[in-house]
Parts: sequence; C-alpha cells; structure tokens
Amino acid sequence: MQARRFRADIVDRAGRRLSVISVSWQTATLMAPQSEAYRAFIVGLHARLAACGSTAQLTAGLGRFTYGAALATIAILAVAMAGLLLRALVIGEWSAALFLVGFAAMFAWYVGGFISRNQPRSYSFADIPAVLLP
Repeated sequence: MQARRFRADIVDRAGRRLSVISVSWQTATLMAPQSEAYRAFIVGLHARLAACGSTAQLTAGLGRFTYGAALATIAILAVAMAGLLLRALVIGEWSAALFLVGFAAMFAWYVGGFISRNQPRSYSFADIPAVLLP
C-alpha cells in the first residue's frame, strides 16, 4: 500500500466523476507509484484548462463537513489517549505509558500528515498547491 497516494476527481456538470490516481495496481495489495506521469498529467491538464479559458472550480482536500468531523474525532481521540496516559502514570504502569507515547507519536505522524494534506482549499490554475502533487 502506498502511504502517499494522490487522487484527482474530475466532475462534469452532470455530476459524473472521473478519478485519476497516482498509483497503479500490481497485485491485490501492491501498488506501483506513477508519480512523475501523474504530476505531468495534472500540471498539463491545469495548463490546458487555463489556456482555453475554463471556468472550472478548483478545490482540494476533503469536504468542509468531513474535515471538521475528522478534526473533532481526532480531538476526542487525543483527549482519550491523554487520559489513558495520565492514568498509566498515576498508577505507575510505565510500560503502558511508554506504549501510549509511542502510539500517540505514530498516530500523529500518519493522521497528522493525512489531515494536513487534505485540508479543504480552493486554488487557481496558476497556483497549484504543492501538497497536491507528488
């Protein structure tokens, strides 16, 4: 599984969606990155749309409601982990406290990266955000 996959959804006026993904499947669980080809395609698509005077809405990230729900869930999980850590420290369970610190660090690394890359935003053809391209 690729940790850093990129996906562009192209939606027409009728609401039909075409997804362009920066990886290709090799087996049921293995994906091969196509980063350079994906980057070239997305940059070229933006350039062509800009050249023809497109009025497309360019948005990135999760929807605002979904992003807010994700932040709320992360906040609840952070409070729960902090409570467990505090309890482990109070009762002297040092191995549990160490496990929770390690788990929190791993959680922050993976989920924090996902949340920062998927922040809702709008952009222009000339200003493609760097986090949208491999």
